[in-house]
Amino acid sequence: MHAMQYELTLPADYDMGIIRHRVATRGARTDAFRGLGIKAYAIREKGVHGSPVNQYAPFYLWADVAGMKEFLFGPGFAGIISDFGRPTVRHWTGLGFAPGPGFDVTPVAATRTTVRLGTERPLADAAHEAVEGLAAQASARGVHSAAALVDPTAWELVHFTLWSGEAPQDAAGEHYQLLHVSSPRLQDLPRGRAW
Repeated sequence: MHAMQYELTLPADYDMGIIRHRVATRGARTDAFRGLGIKAYAIREKGVHGSPVNQYAPFYLWADVAGMKEFLFGPGFAGIISDFGRPTVRHWTGLGFAPGPGFDVTPVAATRTTVRLGTERPLADAAHEAVEGLAAQASARGVHSAAALVDPTAWELVHFTLWSGEAPQDAAGEHYQLLHVSSPRLQDLPRGRAW
């Protein structure tokens, strides 16, 4: 399992209706995309859930890395580049994935938390702890699914949680609204530990 996200930070007065229209008219193009576990068409709006910015920030979990390459070098990402310029694409190695009690409902919100991995303990211990805690995180009321990921460039542990309803106000991290979700190979994402 591999994950990626790019963040297009937009002007404070940007009409987010433009992004909503873009997703409404183009989002279904990834509904059957090869190798894609799930794509959450995520946005943040300035002043909503404490967001300081307007942002379009799709998040992907790939069941097959070949599909990720096909997307990045194909017409889908070329459209992003044409309209917004070439963004930095953050990517993470998947440590684990767990469905939650809302797994049968299309998610409408997401949260992302990031924690720097210190040097005081072995990386394997931190990875095992992240995976062990994933089941408890995913079992919370309203959770669609949760993923634990690691960025080996910055040595950060990242948790994405998809919510079947609004994310709780007290949920840590960045809060996103989801405009559309494509999940052609959701069932192929490995459950539990992915390494």
